[in-house]
Amino acid sequence: MLDTRRSIETPEGVELGLRLAGPVVRGYAWMIDLLIRFAVYIALGTVFSIFGNFGQGLFFIAVFLMEWFYPVVFELYNQGATPGKRSMGIKVVHDDGTEVTLQSSLLRNLLRSVDFLPLFYGVGLMSMLFNRDFKRLGDITAGTIVVYQDKLAEASDIVKMAPRTPPVSLTPIEQKAMIQYAERVKLFTPQRSSELANILEEVTQEKDEKSVNSLLQYANWMMGRR
Repeated sequence: MLDTRRSIETPEGVELGLRLAGPVVRGYAWMIDLLIRFAVYIALGTVFSIFGNFGQGLFFIAVFLMEWFYPVVFELYNQGATPGKRSMGIKVVHDDGTEVTLQSSLLRNLLRSVDFLPLFYGVGLMSMLFNRDFKRLGDITAGTIVVYQDKLAEASDIVKMAPRTPPVSLTPIEQKAMIQYAERVKLFTPQRSSELANILEEVTQEKDEKSVNSLLQYANWMMGRR
């Protein structure tokens, strides 16, 4: 069976399961972004036409900025997703699952000019079809992948707290145990919660209520909450 899920281990030793987005869903996202840009161009063209040749110059500058920096701005400030990607439930991340940086976002989007050749992302499509991670040339160069944003239904019972990266590497079994603890902590008495959390004092470097809060923060981080 075709399986697009990839297991990636972060530098902290946390194993992440990422579902790769293929050419079809990425194509739909691109079309939505294209329609959004066209709507903006029509609105800007109507406004700038009032100013004659000066307005025409401003319009071309706006088109240039939109075409090259529209995806970069959204990828940096919208958790790796343009409006089109967001509507399709996908986003851009680094190969190790971390959020994209300015450098990687600029690089992958500047190479769109090559991926677009000879027409309608022909080169990019061929690259994705022959790459197990559905990477176009921009992704290969920038070290990025496009993945689905899985809903965190399984994390609905976890108390929401500011996520924090675990200070040590954890095995998948240890990660699962920590998440299960976070899911059930509301069923325990405060004394029992602290007793269980204190078992991992070597990890949290804290005791009692502070240790409980630290484990909940680690669990929130492992479930992808940011």
